[in-house]
Amino acid sequence: MGQFTKRPVTIEAMRFPGIGVGPADDMVRLDAWLAQHQGERKCRLVGGVLVIPTLEGEMMASAGDWIIRGVKGELYPCKPDIFEATYAPAAIGGSGLSFGEALDALKLGARVCRAGWNGKGMWLAMSGVLGGRRVDADKFWSPHNEAFARENGGSATVLPCITMKTATGEIVMGWAPSQPDMLTDDWMVVSYGQTA
Repeated sequence: MGQFTKRPVTIEAMRFPGIGVGPADDMVRLDAWLAQHQGERKCRLVGGVLVIPTLEGEMMASAGDWIIRGVKGELYPCKPDIFEATYAPAAIGGSGLSFGEALDALKLGARVCRAGWNGKGMWLAMSGVLGGRRVDADKFWSPHNEAFARENGGSATVLPCITMKTATGEIVMGWAPSQPDMLTDDWMVVSYGQTA
């Protein structure tokens, strides 16, 4: 008997949004992430619950649970309260994330920001799914895009972009980083599992 401290490890995780809960893009992102990381034994949906084959047998993930990819590449579910008590956003040397790590977090559905930004409450999010998705003509805001979609069989593929929530409360579509944004290591995760 003795006392032990859990070794610090960095894991990947993604939230299971649940079927019909939240934006459909959240489930598409999770499906893509699972396809990339699950082995021969595939996760499956059963009655709105995600069944995950783990090293200890099958486990269930309910809406809002986190799916963790462990140190050996294994997948397993974790309840939100346990996840938040156990894990914190990864950082390099305690100084923050690099721009590349912030991009990885965006692709997993996180909202990110820079500590060095002057505006309060600013953050970035990924809008859309990485492979793009078909959007019906009547869903476009721009009449030019709507016309193109109608001419293209009634829909068009929309590719993802990074959006920014500004300090004054607007959403900017298609945010682009400045040189300082790309070269600093003061990025941090604002929250996980939310998509714009």
